[in-house]
Amino acid sequence: MLEEALASCDAVEAQLQRLNPMLEEVAGRLRRQPPQVAMTIARGSSDHAASYFAYLAMQHVGIPVASLPMSVVTLLQAPLKVSGQVAFGFSQSGQSPDLVNSLRLLRKRGVLSISMVNAEDSPLEAACEFHVPLCAGPEQSVAATKSFIATLSASAQLIGHWNQDLLLLQACQALPDGLREAATQDWTPAIEALRSSQRLIVIGRGAGFAIAQEAALKLKETSAIQAEAFSSAEVRHGPMALIDENYPLLVFAPRGAEQAGLLSLAADMRQRGARVLLA
Repeated sequence: MLEEALASCDAVEAQLQRLNPMLEEVAGRLRRQPPQVAMTIARGSSDHAASYFAYLAMQHVGIPVASLPMSVVTLLQAPLKVSGQVAFGFSQSGQSPDLVNSLRLLRKRGVLSISMVNAEDSPLEAACEFHVPLCAGPEQSVAATKSFIATLSASAQLIGHWNQDLLLLQACQALPDGLREAATQDWTPAIEALRSSQRLIVIGRGAGFAIAQEAALKLKETSAIQAEAFSSAEVRHGPMALIDENYPLLVFAPRGAEQAGLLSLAADMRQRGARVLLA
């Protein structure tokens, strides 16, 4: 898992070398026949990456994005009026039958279908009109790392091409160096702070909430910590009642419009006695 996480910078570099023609083809199609609504379809880590994609699409392109429950398509066969819209399928393996069948059925109903998959020549790729490879290479760890990061990177690049956002595309070029720098950071203080924890709340907002969701999942599946993710906007509406002396909180507060509110919440939780880790 650690080896694969550290290889994420190589995956992003491979994307920057390979994906521009594919992304411009997809983006050109989206601009020529612009959908009014976008749907994301995914599970687990890929669904968290899809949430990140959704925030970027809404912020930069201005298109509403919804996560579509697969059961609505495959089990309930709901008569969705989706012709002319776009659906994005996210997956590491591209093998899940419900995911593949959902995209296949939506395509039959007139949806522009786009897959973002790490594994090559997958059934999901075959089911969709367009495909964006994640370029992360084989992933052996059950807990996905480099494929998750590669999905975030490919999502940002696709949004940059779709909206012809040169600043966003330039920022994507800096990602490999940023990932290498993050890999050299000393995370020992955070490890010590969480070593004895059995429960944890992970907090983010906006696109950062997707990262909080993924961090909570990783803490569950790798460390058996009952970690739950909440938007900072929701913490005061119930979850705050759980937070008492030494309750551990992990707060993601990246630069942007959401940062001030996240820092304010972190300060308030420290006053309540919580043990706050701020990233």
